Amino acid sequence: MKTSNTKKLVESSIFIAMAAVLSVIKILDMPYGGSVTFASMLPIVIISYRHGIGWGVASGAVYGIIQQLLGLKNLSYVSSWQSILAVIFLDYILAFTVVGLAGAFRKSIKSQNAALVIGSFLASILRYVFHVIAGATVWAGLYIPTKAALVYSLGYNATYMIPETIVLLISAYYVGSMLDFRTDQPMRISFDTKSEGKILRFFGWFLIAGAFVFDILTVFGKLQNAESGEFDFSGLAGISKYNIITMCVVSALALIVACIIFVYSARKKNNAKADDKEPAAK
Repeated sequence: MKTSNTKKLVESSIFIAMAAVLSVIKILDMPYGGSVTFASMLPIVIISYRHGIGWGVASGAVYGIIQQLLGLKNLSYVSSWQSILAVIFLDYILAFTVVGLAGAFRKSIKSQNAALVIGSFLASILRYVFHVIAGATVWAGLYIPTKAALVYSLGYNATYMIPETIVLLISAYYVGSMLDFRTDQPMRISFDTKSEGKILRFFGWFLIAGAFVFDILTVFGKLQNAESGEFDFSGLAGISKYNIITMCVVSALALIVACIIFVYSARKKNNAKADDKEPAAK
């Protein structure tokens, strides 16, 4: 048991470090504040799934402290010590500690992919709730209007948490398709020679998912008002023709290549079935 706990501790430390690095890789910076990372919560989700919510919550708390250290400058925007403590706990420690609850579905859901995706969604919702509470209380009257502070906080935090959640869910699904986290050590899920069609279809859906993420990031980058931070649909008018053309080209190419892959995969499957039936006919 002592060796097992030591191994879990080392593994959790590595995953926390990975989460910290991923949090610095921002694929979208919002004009008024907030950012979308490269699935920075996923390592904490995996810890919780592999070792239980106890390890997950503890790892999430450590990760929250690291995020606070990386965002120390945000404390300069509040004055009283009560506000400083509220920001530390609501926007950082508690907001990321709850990510450790993502492993709650390992035993109740047999499919690893489904458990990781649903757990990631739960973690994102809980994190969003704490950010909203912080916005409607601590930041109200400072950078958030006192009137309708809750509505404002719901919209502002949604501008970056929605694309962040989408990126996390897609990443959780694909990582869960490639690695088995239920074993003593994470192992690559092997595919036999008859699974070539599955691999091709997997790659096709990966292209579609990538194009979808690209479009989401392009759109949500315009949905936050640069002057007030509010969720503002009028910002869609700010999408340039270049952005629209790029989105269309990326989406069209992804769909065309994916369709070619799906057709090729279907033909390979039909040919394999025909080859299996041919000896029987003789």
